Amino acid sequence: MADIVLPIIDEDRCTGCGTCVAACPTHAVALVDGRARIARPEDCAYCGDCEAICPESAIALSYEIVLAEHVKQT
Repeated sequence: MADIVLPIIDEDRCTGCGTCVAACPTHAVALVDGRARIARPEDCAYCGDCEAICPESAIALSYEIVLAEHVKQT
């Protein structure tokens, strides 16, 4: 089973404005104790909407770059 990759929320930068909560199409993000949290990780689609809309840049999605194997051209 693959590990679930989730957005990273910097609690020091998050102001609890709720913009990400309103933008999340799957309702995976919620405010907990005044800060954004991935409250329903199983629902996170990793779409990037929360990262793009956060006014404080408190949310980041990490990506793994995988290089394709060298393809022999004929």
